[in-house]
Amino acid sequence: MGVDKKLAVYICTGCGIGEALDVEALAKVATGEYKVPVCRTHPFLCGAEGVAMIKQDMEAEGVNALVIAACSMRVNYDVFNFEGAVVERVNLREQGIWSHPANDEDTQMLAEDSLRMGIVKARHMALPEPFQVEDLSRTVLVVGGGLAGLTAALDAARAGYKTVLVEKSEVLGGWVSRLYRQVGVNPPYSELEETDIARRVKEVEENPLITVYKGAQIEKISGAPGMFEATINHGGTQVTERVGAIVLATGAVAYDATKLAHLGFGQYANVITGEMLEEMAAKGSITRPSDGGPVNSVAFILCAGSRDKEHLPYCSTICCTESLKQALYIKEKNPEAKVYIFYKDMRAAGNYEFLYQRVQKEGVLFFRGEVVSIEEDEGKNLFVEFDDVLVGEKIRTEAVDLVVLATGMVPTTAIGERMTIKAETDEKGAQAEAPAEEIIRSNILNLEYRQGPEVPTLKYGFADSHFICFPYETRRTGIYAAGSVRAPMDIPTTIVDATGAALKAIQCIELTAKGSAVHPRVWDLSYPEFFMQRCTQCKRCTVECPFGAINEDEKANPLPNPTRCRRCGTCMGACPERIISFKNYSVPMIGDMVKAIEVPEEEEEKPRIVVFACENDAYPALDMAGLNRLTLSPWIRVIPVRCLGSLNLIWIADALSKGIDGILLLGCKHGEDYQCHFIKGSELASYRLSKISETLNRLALESDRVRMEQVSIMDYDRIPKIIEDFASRLEEIGPNPYKGF
Repeated sequence: MGVDKKLAVYICTGCGIGEALDVEALAKVATGEYKVPVCRTHPFLCGAEGVAMIKQDMEAEGVNALVIAACSMRVNYDVFNFEGAVVERVNLREQGIWSHPANDEDTQMLAEDSLRMGIVKARHMALPEPFQVEDLSRTVLVVGGGLAGLTAALDAARAGYKTVLVEKSEVLGGWVSRLYRQVGVNPPYSELEETDIARRVKEVEENPLITVYKGAQIEKISGAPGMFEATINHGGTQVTERVGAIVLATGAVAYDATKLAHLGFGQYANVITGEMLEEMAAKGSITRPSDGGPVNSVAFILCAGSRDKEHLPYCSTICCTESLKQALYIKEKNPEAKVYIFYKDMRAAGNYEFLYQRVQKEGVLFFRGEVVSIEEDEGKNLFVEFDDVLVGEKIRTEAVDLVVLATGMVPTTAIGERMTIKAETDEKGAQAEAPAEEIIRSNILNLEYRQGPEVPTLKYGFADSHFICFPYETRRTGIYAAGSVRAPMDIPTTIVDATGAALKAIQCIELTAKGSAVHPRVWDLSYPEFFMQRCTQCKRCTVECPFGAINEDEKANPLPNPTRCRRCGTCMGACPERIISFKNYSVPMIGDMVKAIEVPEEEEEKPRIVVFACENDAYPALDMAGLNRLTLSPWIRVIPVRCLGSLNLIWIADALSKGIDGILLLGCKHGEDYQCHFIKGSELASYRLSKISETLNRLALESDRVRMEQVSIMDYDRIPKIIEDFASRLEEIGPNPYKGF
């Protein structure tokens, strides 16, 4: 927009703003200090009249940059969405009059500073020009032909999208196809049912929109959303498919029972796994493997290797219900058979309770405790010794013909070679900021990404996805995990999960076609731009990007992939030369917002604290503090940032040089159970902040002037105390020595 930009400021007087603030003084900030040509007030700016007034100014006055001084940017965003115009929101309500006293000098100063920052920001902003993919593909690639993969492929095809399904085995169906029966998913839920996997396979193979490659593997995937190139090895022949998004549905495998020697597997022939029992049942006869004799007594050992620090520390979800189902196999074939189930906790919630009740009525005996040992006599009979926690004694069973181990599930993404993606150094020896990260080369997707060949995983090897906010998104944009490769889950959950992943893949394709970010900033048409003349090839942007959106050429120059980008700005925060910016978000923009804050003289004893607040959790928490009428310190000036990962350390230097007394960074929780919407942003900000003491010492300033706090959206009640404690610490330190210079 540049020189053609015409700015207008609109100040709402509704919701108590007009009664609590001197609106005329606010208008003078716009028209006097900043010479804004159009400034209007309205008692109901978000109403039809107020919106019509703005549209009239756009048509008659040529206004194309709007500053809406009213409520939070998190509300009425649809109302204040004006095509062809830059829109900046100034929060006078939630973080103004609702969290500060009315008709107060400090509240007025806060409102005026907020307006100053909003005007400065709007002046920097330009309308983004969306990145358009040439020859965009609307085809969905599904990797894995089990229940999740089949469901995802069918749902994508039903929505009208071409789909490519790749399965490494020669048959479709996966784990479910090997089941004799499945737990009931229909009323009365206590009856065992035939699986419908054959029907799904038939539908997939007959659907004209679905191309199926069986006995095939992905050799490599290059490109980005809307333009992935997948090279498939199909029976020794290479096939290339151009696809728009990918569903990862390769599932899980049973935990290796040979590692459970303490439970007799591999030592005693009559100790088998649940999978082996399914195979027997499917063939029509459950017998003792040692001699083919009849089975009149069975002991099921639940959590065999699961919830065990030495094996699988997590619960695999289906073990309890699968064992209940298999207990009925035994009872159906021989109602007089003795069946024992040894469990740590019986997890058969919801409709599975009906199955649990039926199994009890069938005479199956349940024992809660820890299995100590399994022994065998000369006749190949087995004896189970366990600690019964209910009676507090060690108990030894009578002889049983068969012991069945309910082994847990291991995601396919956890199986492979562990690789370390290290922080690198440039020619001058400067080290990239991000710590080393581990990737598992599992030979599934074989991505041609600088950050590694597979999707990053969580600590147990499941594909890394944000389990609360974005359950399907992996850390590779356009690749969505579904089913037990994402988390342990049962059949009904897997079906729902696969549908969700298919819909997200479709959403990715359609948003990419518009040039929009995929998630979480789905309205954002911007993407990072690089001023390459000043690039020093330090590699920080490529190393720190959580989503693999930047590769490198042979000279270590960054090669951005705009459709992979989530618009978090982490690369912008990482760049020491500040060559990366967005049309609506940049280092100079935030720096000038800091400089727009009015800093009182030292003798006025009115300290200033700049709060850089993550727009995903911290900013909403500040809003909620206002909604609940909690009082916030009058000294704070809040600047929302896309993610703390976008924080460039120059902003801290700018703030301290301006005379700001303290800088508070409010970001999402990071670490093992992270809440950061951009995965690594908050963690990277913390990492960078740990290195800032040298800069502060050089400026003769105390490092305590900068503090970072992790908050979730539900921590709104903690916000006032966090700010109060920080202000108290600043009071102990004393005023910024640069104040007044």
